[in-house]
Amino acid sequence: MVVAAPSSGSGKTTVATGLMTALAARGLSVSPHKVGPDYIDPGYHALATGRPGRNLDPWLTSEELIAPLFLHGAHGADIAVVEGVMGLYDGVAGEGGFASTAHVAGLLAAPVVLVVDAASAGRSVAATVHGFRTFEDVRIGGVILNRIGSDRHERICRDAVEETGLPVLGVLRRRDDVAAPSRHLGLVPAAERRAEAVGAVERLGALVAECCDLEELVALARSAPRLAAVPWTPPTGRGSGRPVVAVAGGRAFTFGYEENVELLEAAGAEVVRFDPLHDESLPENTAGVIIGGGFPEMYAAELSANEPLRRRIARLALEGVVYAECAGLLYLTRELDGAPMCGVLDATAKMTPQLTLGYRNAVAVGDSVIARAGERVRGHEFHRTAVAPGHGAVAAWQWSTAGPEGFVHGNCVASYLHLHWAASPQAARRFVEAAV
Repeated sequence: MVVAAPSSGSGKTTVATGLMTALAARGLSVSPHKVGPDYIDPGYHALATGRPGRNLDPWLTSEELIAPLFLHGAHGADIAVVEGVMGLYDGVAGEGGFASTAHVAGLLAAPVVLVVDAASAGRSVAATVHGFRTFEDVRIGGVILNRIGSDRHERICRDAVEETGLPVLGVLRRRDDVAAPSRHLGLVPAAERRAEAVGAVERLGALVAECCDLEELVALARSAPRLAAVPWTPPTGRGSGRPVVAVAGGRAFTFGYEENVELLEAAGAEVVRFDPLHDESLPENTAGVIIGGGFPEMYAAELSANEPLRRRIARLALEGVVYAECAGLLYLTRELDGAPMCGVLDATAKMTPQLTLGYRNAVAVGDSVIARAGERVRGHEFHRTAVAPGHGAVAAWQWSTAGPEGFVHGNCVASYLHLHWAASPQAARRFVEAAV
């Protein structure tokens, strides 16, 4: 089933994560999914279910890959819960709802549970529900009312919604003790506050189990028809070697798509993890390093203090292959907010008040370890930082009239662009071949 809402801030993450936790507590194997490119919510989903949180984004990957990627992620599970993005019908600007929650629900033929924030409304919630139910051909199977203030408030809202013909599957009262902390890019990732996050997820599960009709929600999910698609599998292509590819993790680097790692492994890499905050050396025999997104700006002093690892990565950038996205780009510069970084790139980075966010149609400017000049990819940006200069002598990408962006420096490629490699599996194969 898909958990959606009329708008952001309505309680989708609360309900979706709590529902995943409550169902898992009942002994069900729950497959967690998130519409859109978001990395943070899937981290909480993974805590709730014990399975990797996976993204479903038709703009980043293609419409044709949504059902196969879903089936791949849901293999062996009893039930799948898909958390939506923004409002139910909000998609890529100017593209008529493309990549919206409604679009993905349609591609999966999945029923939708609509989470409605009723904090400042009464009977009017029924008008909202009616409008969303009739706007497009989306099967809304029920409503969960959020932030209800009293028994009387619940009775007014419940009676009004049921007049529309939809059942109320849950009612959540106003509570502050289940909210996750936020900062400049949204929720604080679960990996940065694991102990507290585990407690928060457990409280969400208890709340949903107490306030929602789990039997009816499971029955709604069971009403979804069987999908005819074939599950996605990462294409295999092992060459002459099995290089060690080290992927950055820990609290500073929490962003990454599970399929990217699966593609590296299918291409022949031995993928190992390392934590730039604590590990003073790379794993033994490392031939390639991948540094994804995250929040290095929150840990600049600690990253800088780990000088042995910074020096090792600088050497590997000369001897091996390096791919970096966003946070990884910052880590490879000379300094971040004045704190020395790896110095692989002749650039500096700093925090800015401006949020840069959006999908990008990008063209590779020059050849790199993942792309060939002129190839097109789709990615997204999400940061409040700036790098100066914005590109090297050989840029990585160009996606607007503003000019080129990113760096191709020997066997290192770094930029702000986040990529989902299921849409371009050749990137993983090329990276592994370069590592060999």
